[in-house]
Amino acid sequence: MDTNVLAVFKLLVVGILVNSWMTRGLSATENINVESIPRRPIVALCNETQLLWEMEVCGEEFKRKMDHVDPQNWCNLTHFISEYHLFSLCTETNAERINCYWPNPLVESYIIRIHKLFFSNCTLEWVILVDPPEDTLTILILIPVFLTLAMIALVVWCSKRSDILA
Repeated sequence: MDTNVLAVFKLLVVGILVNSWMTRGLSATENINVESIPRRPIVALCNETQLLWEMEVCGEEFKRKMDHVDPQNWCNLTHFISEYHLFSLCTETNAERINCYWPNPLVESYIIRIHKLFFSNCTLEWVILVDPPEDTLTILILIPVFLTLAMIALVVWCSKRSDILA
C-alpha cells in the first residue's frame, strides 16, 4: 500500500514539474519589450451631429429622386434601383468621410425611417409551399437511392476483382 502512495506522489510531483516547464514559455508577462509594441494611430471620434446632418442631406436627395418615380412602382426595385444605390453610397461615403463606421445605429435608424416613408405599403405576398406531385417526389427519392446502391455494388465488384484490375 505504501509503495502505491509513494508512486502516486512521485507521479503528481512529476506532473506538476512537467506542467510548469511546458507553460513557462507561454507566459505573456515575461520578456516583453515595450518599444517593440506598435502604437495605434490616434483615430478621430465620430461626430454624430454631423453624421445626422449628412444623412439628412442624402435622404433629401433620395426623396427628390423618388418624386420622379410613380408611387405605384415604389415596391418594384427595378424602377428605383439606381436612386437607392446612390442613396446607400451617399450614406456610406459621408459616414466614412467624417470618421464614422458604416453602418452604425444612427445610419440604420435613418435608413429605417426612409424605408417606412417609402416602402411601408410594400407587403410581401406569402407563397404557399406545396409538395411536388407524387411521381416527381418518387423520382427525386429513388434516384439517389439507386445511385448509392450502384456505387456500393461497383465497389464490391472491384474489390473482388482486384487481382485482374491490378
